[in-house]
Amino acid sequence: MRVLLTGANGQLGKCFQDRLPKGWLILKTDTKTLDITDRLAVLTVVDSFKPDVIVNAAAYTAVDKAEKDSQIAALVNELGPKNLAEAALAINAKFIHISTDYVFDGKSSTPYKEDDDTSPLGVYGMTKLNGEQSVLSVNDSAIVIRTAWVFSEYGNNFVKTMLKLGIERQSLSIVSDQRGCPTYAGDIANTILQLIQYENVEGGIYHYCGDKEVSWFEFANKIFEQAKKLGYSGDPKINGITTKEYPTLAIRPSYSVLDCQKIKQYNNISLSDWQVALVNICSKLF
Repeated sequence: MRVLLTGANGQLGKCFQDRLPKGWLILKTDTKTLDITDRLAVLTVVDSFKPDVIVNAAAYTAVDKAEKDSQIAALVNELGPKNLAEAALAINAKFIHISTDYVFDGKSSTPYKEDDDTSPLGVYGMTKLNGEQSVLSVNDSAIVIRTAWVFSEYGNNFVKTMLKLGIERQSLSIVSDQRGCPTYAGDIANTILQLIQYENVEGGIYHYCGDKEVSWFEFANKIFEQAKKLGYSGDPKINGITTKEYPTLAIRPSYSVLDCQKIKQYNNISLSDWQVALVNICSKLF
């Protein structure tokens, strides 16, 4: 199996590489080695390498910064995926693209299904939604995976930020009125690898996330609870606050839990057990 991976240095990209089956050949790319917004560059690399599958883990993910940097966010999250989807179609390769729960406005009280109405609250969510639509408009066999609250042992994420701040500060104020499902990047990677190996996966949108919903406040408490069991020295007081008390440039959905029943139709795919993953990550960090 020949795999072209974009976003190779991100959380998902690194976890994907860790789990790549023996014997598979991978071409790892990042912004320095492949500009996905350059259509000719994408077509040239894809035609030369001739992958069996392209996995797009590249994205502009700075949610607040995107509010002021909308043009760059649009290029990376909309044009880039479209270029990759076209290139995959040209050589009959599978194409798997990663999207986000932020395509929803958070007004629901029940988990979002793939065909529920979308209504992004900010530039990041809008560009990711436009990216989904661009991909599927040029390549209806493409697989789009919406996920949420991604964390891992790599890069910058909520888990690592909490552990860092917990050493530096005596108290932390964490938003308690936004709910979602933490998702371990390694579990997303495993799911992608499983989908690659299924012969007849129907193109379209799939939801994949953690198996239990929490607020950011509850997630933070779980992080410190597990870390302390492993000898973590920080002991900050965790205070729950409202979204209004923690203003940001971009508005976040207050509820972005995803219904993942559709993807579970494929045997052996299970939701991310983020609590088990959290224990494993903490054990690696200490």
